[in-house]
Amino acid sequence: MAKNDRFEKVYTQGALNVIEIWVDKETGVNYIFRQSGYAGGMTPLLDRDGKPVVTPVVNR
Repeated sequence: MAKNDRFEKVYTQGALNVIEIWVDKETGVNYIFRQSGYAGGMTPLLDRDGKPVVTPVVNR
C-alpha cells in the first residue's frame, strides 16, 4: 500500500474529545476534525466570512 502524504496534521488537542486541524498540501485548504468516543467528522475550516481557511502552499 502506498503512503499518502497529501494531508498534514498541524494541530491536535484532547484525548477522549479530540480536535485536530489538517492541511491539504496540494490545495492549502485547512480542515477541522472532531472526534468524541467512536463518532467523528471532518469539515473545511471557515473564517468569519464563511470562506475556507487556506495555508499558502510551498512548491516542492
